[in-house]
Amino acid sequence: MENETPQVESTFEDLGVSGEILKAIKEMGYVSPMPVQEKVIPYLLGHNNDVVALAQTGTGKTAAYGLPVLQKIDTSRTEVQAVIMAPTRELCLQITDDLKDYSKYIDGLHVLAVYGGASIEPQIRALKKGVQVIVATPGRLVDLMERKVAKLNHVENVVLDEADEMLNMGFSESIDAILAGVPAERNTLLFSATMSKEIERISKNYLHDAQEIVVGSRNEGAEHVNHIYYMVSARDKYNVLKRVADYYPEIYAIIFCRTRMETQEIADKLIKDGYNAESLHGELSQAQRDLTMQKFRQHRIQLLVATDVAARGLDVDELTHVINYGLPDDIESYTHRSGRTGRAGRSGTSISIIHVKEKGKVRAIEHQISKNFIPGTLPTGQEICAKQLYKVIDDIEKVEVDEDEIAPFLPEVYRKFDMMEKEDLIKRMVSMEFNRFLNYYKNAPEIIQPSEKSERSRRSGEERGGEGRSRGNRSRTAEAGYTRLFINLGKKDGINPKVFMGFINRVAQGQHIDLGRIDLMQSFSFFEVPEKQASSVIKALSGSDFDGRQVNVEVTDQGEGQRSSKRGGRSRGEGERFHSDRSDRSRGGERGRGGSRGGRGGYGDERRDSRDSRRNKKGSGVVRGASNPSHEERGPKGASEWAKFFEGQVESQPFYESMKKKKKK
Repeated sequence: MENETPQVESTFEDLGVSGEILKAIKEMGYVSPMPVQEKVIPYLLGHNNDVVALAQTGTGKTAAYGLPVLQKIDTSRTEVQAVIMAPTRELCLQITDDLKDYSKYIDGLHVLAVYGGASIEPQIRALKKGVQVIVATPGRLVDLMERKVAKLNHVENVVLDEADEMLNMGFSESIDAILAGVPAERNTLLFSATMSKEIERISKNYLHDAQEIVVGSRNEGAEHVNHIYYMVSARDKYNVLKRVADYYPEIYAIIFCRTRMETQEIADKLIKDGYNAESLHGELSQAQRDLTMQKFRQHRIQLLVATDVAARGLDVDELTHVINYGLPDDIESYTHRSGRTGRAGRSGTSISIIHVKEKGKVRAIEHQISKNFIPGTLPTGQEICAKQLYKVIDDIEKVEVDEDEIAPFLPEVYRKFDMMEKEDLIKRMVSMEFNRFLNYYKNAPEIIQPSEKSERSRRSGEERGGEGRSRGNRSRTAEAGYTRLFINLGKKDGINPKVFMGFINRVAQGQHIDLGRIDLMQSFSFFEVPEKQASSVIKALSGSDFDGRQVNVEVTDQGEGQRSSKRGGRSRGEGERFHSDRSDRSRGGERGRGGSRGGRGGYGDERRDSRDSRRNKKGSGVVRGASNPSHEERGPKGASEWAKFFEGQVESQPFYESMKKKKKK
């Protein structure tokens, strides 16, 4: 049998990197090129074609484009020759620092970061002195172009780093303006973790004969990441989060939340419960965000609770876990989140804490990233306590003892412990660290996870129009922990889910409302809110105005149209928060607010087709496929009950007039 020729590992020198840059990156600890660098660097050095490179965050993209771009700079010229765009200030600064390190031994090469959220004057002065490379957020660069300070007529290379994220943040118009303002005869290098429709549009309009370089597969998840989900009821989500954190004593994680308000709430709870946690979101000042990210990079924070936008500038390689406190709105966001762990050859875990109603999203993500999610079983209190106990023992074993410093104190310590047995001393030392978990979990309530089988039965009952429910219980009760409310607005008033949520956002005046199921009828509707918020929601909405109509909201009577917990039914999902300031995405970056979301895919055509088919069924008025109530369950019955519901309405309403006529008869 012939001997196989051993594969020789390539070096940066083999890729054509210059001596000055080789010296710098060697000092930085670079030894062998990563896959994306191995593919991109020699291509950029040897060709003048445009490039679309698809690679996950944390795979070495900065060096992949940075080394060849720097190597092509003519230091005898002081005009701008390369522009690199990034979505956030933090990433912009990070790229700039890396490029300065790479070019440490290249005399006369100047790199400048320009970004919003900082004074523009120092950036203008630096540009006037002359720089060859600009690293910029799109909004600030457009501003400098409009001021005639950033002159890009000699640019030879344009790089869009994390292009999909820039488009998702609303920078589409700014990117268009920048690409239209540089010479047509330039190289454009587009780096993205996913290939969305908007990325394809940019590529088609502004790139010429582009070479597509893919590391992994198109839109595939990170290679070394395991995906786990815990399916629980909405009221148990926070306790599940704590169990996950406790089960992994060495956890170093980002916990992603959907909104700034939810982010702060979860961080505050964790801090109150004794966890080393902090929040990161758009309502914090820039100085606060910088300090928090610095502490997290230095491992002084163990759990960082963050929104997607605020975390985009944070780049760390050692994350053990990413935790999704509910799934994001689109698959691309999940791909970016999970790609933050499992970097540089390490393994990582992406954990999603979901409600049963988010199971369809899990399937859509699995299909997109070509990876299976593992349904997780929550660890018991005993298992968590065992993990924490072993952690205490490991810490004691690993502690370094400074003999000289501790020696003066030891005689008194020995005297104190002299009367104790060895076993008793060990128990006391361990318990000092361990008791918090022991006391909590011995009294912790049991968390019941819905089984896959029960979920399939629930969905089967939905598809049969609700026939799967108990025949003896035709009444509807709100889901546990929720109150079902009646509102005198329906489809004939122009109400649809989007309009309804917008109305609640406007009237709730800053309240953080967790909407459950929404059932839209022709003349009225039902919706569910957490029990503790019901009274404040009723107070806020009742008497308010909707297109000239006075709004009435009441708690539904038991058995008057409330949902059976056995039936379930699909709603907006507990993880979806509706608030006037939904998330950092609404900020739209520094410019281009309200710009294109780039065709972010949501959760797939299959689910949309399924929803559409359900909507088209005769008489269906329930959001997201929940079965319609039977005739006798549709709320008020008879004129007296209708009059009660609409008591206080303006007399010009047709329905009110009809009630008066019936009463006179």
